[in-house]
Amino acid sequence: MDERVISDARAGLAVAVCEPNEELRDELVQMIAKEKPEAQVASFDSGDTLLASETDFAIYFLDIQGADGLEAARELRSRERGGASAVIVFVTGYRDYMEEAFDVHAFQYLVKPVDGKKFAEVLSAAWMEAEAVRRREGRHILLKLDGIMRKVALRDILYLESRNKKVAIHTTEGSHEIRRSMETMETALGEGFYRCHRCYLVNFARIADYGPRTIRLENGEHLMLAEKKYADFVKNYLRYAKDGGVVRV
Repeated sequence: MDERVISDARAGLAVAVCEPNEELRDELVQMIAKEKPEAQVASFDSGDTLLASETDFAIYFLDIQGADGLEAARELRSRERGGASAVIVFVTGYRDYMEEAFDVHAFQYLVKPVDGKKFAEVLSAAWMEAEAVRRREGRHILLKLDGIMRKVALRDILYLESRNKKVAIHTTEGSHEIRRSMETMETALGEGFYRCHRCYLVNFARIADYGPRTIRLENGEHLMLAEKKYADFVKNYLRYAKDGGVVRV
């Protein structure tokens, strides 16, 4: 069977506006609706009410009122655990928190009063980034597992392991063996995966940390990293991160 990575088509992007000032909150919602009428916008008056929502938003516009917005951003990042990486934009009058904002991988930091033209530019860039994340998250591969054709999301794959003439696919839900070569799977899965050792193909999005000889995954497992591949691994991992990949290191 010819393995192919496929992307799901998804409608609309969900956008959250978290701002304690009702007037400004409504203004931001209106600007988003004007620039992106297809957006699904929800507004919140605090980080607590935002975190209580069950919606996973693609883009967040967060105010930093004290540390409220930062704490909400940290909690949102902790919930992702290797999944989608939401786009976070801080819209605030507090310049003092800029360094902490980038600790949670903020996409942009807008200072009040908000300039309409600048906001439109940032929204456009954030929208493009969120769409790239959505395409990446929607990618899956069709495999015959236990005699049944199944769709396996690439984001759920931890790593692949070579076992003689078979390949074991280790996912967040368990492991499966298929009769394929590592070379075939490496080609099928593409740039989000790296052949760190002749026996292992690792998902960049599931890496917790790494050293010259080992890679630790977010589930605690360790994979061997061929010493001669270390420099190439780092180069490819940094390229993956620069292109918007999910990074947990």
